[in-house]
Amino acid sequence: MINGQTPGVDQLDLQLLDALQRNGRSTFAELGELVGLKAASVHERVKRLEARGFVRGYAARLDGRRLGLSLTAFVSCYTSAETDYDEFNASVMALPEVCEVHSVAGEESFIIKVMTKSTGELDDFLSRLKKIPGIERTKTTIVLSTPFERGGITLREDGVPQARRLRSVR
Repeated sequence: MINGQTPGVDQLDLQLLDALQRNGRSTFAELGELVGLKAASVHERVKRLEARGFVRGYAARLDGRRLGLSLTAFVSCYTSAETDYDEFNASVMALPEVCEVHSVAGEESFIIKVMTKSTGELDDFLSRLKKIPGIERTKTTIVLSTPFERGGITLREDGVPQARRLRSVR
């Protein structure tokens, strides 16, 4: 959770980032209504946040199950000391079943999130994965259900955008 004391962003920026991550298709006018700014000012702020790397991109979140990818698994990869991590990452990213790769602290070196149609496809994936140089062994955990998935970063403690600022009255 971010408390508004992030270097380089103010509370309005955080509200815009929160709104964008909830709906990246929001118009600048809609965002402006939310934070109490004109669309042109919002456009300028959003472009600045994008240019500074706070927004990495925009994408639709797809439902893997509806696309036939009904099996999700996390594969822990235990690698040898001689493993070239750049080559390992390139090899793993080339496998179409891989959704995420995380370098982790602990016994394993990497945890990979994988989506397949079936256990048979998962077995095929694991066979191809184990051929990558440097992998000594793997451990697979199959996901039974996902009761909660945030899909973003909590930017406010209560998760509710602040009320709009009042404009000065003359």
